[in-house]
Amino acid sequence: MTSPSTATPQGTVAPQDGLHRGSNRLSFLNLPVASAAASRDFFSALGFAFDDRFSDDTTACLQLSETAYVMLLERPRFAAFTARPTGDPAATTSAILAVSAADRAAVDSFAETALQRGATPAKDPLDFGEMYGRSFFDLDGHHWEVMWMSERAVAEAGSSA
Repeated sequence: MTSPSTATPQGTVAPQDGLHRGSNRLSFLNLPVASAAASRDFFSALGFAFDDRFSDDTTACLQLSETAYVMLLERPRFAAFTARPTGDPAATTSAILAVSAADRAAVDSFAETALQRGATPAKDPLDFGEMYGRSFFDLDGHHWEVMWMSERAVAEAGSSA
């Protein structure tokens, strides 16, 4: 069955079937974890919500925004989605997951909460004045960053594009 389509401003056609919303396409990042329940507890303490429509005993669907999700899949469940061996995030880094914070204090609060809940520091804080960030490894070794940029830095970045 096909879905209705509409032309986007760029002239491409975007399906309108609820999972594809033009430029607001849903995004799902999948990460292997040892325990969906422990991961859910950890990320709940950091203030993230979960979408139970996409969660079960082996999967926790962390909601980053209205259109972006992180699927925290227990390792056997994750392995069912790939033909390649599942890497060990505690031994190697193949991705850095970054989220924003409202201000410098929120960066520190987020990182401190993660560390108190069992995360380990990834690097020293980065402080560029107009941009500030901290990073940590979550319970399974995935590298996360939380960062803040001043409105001026965001505007300047946009003007150089």
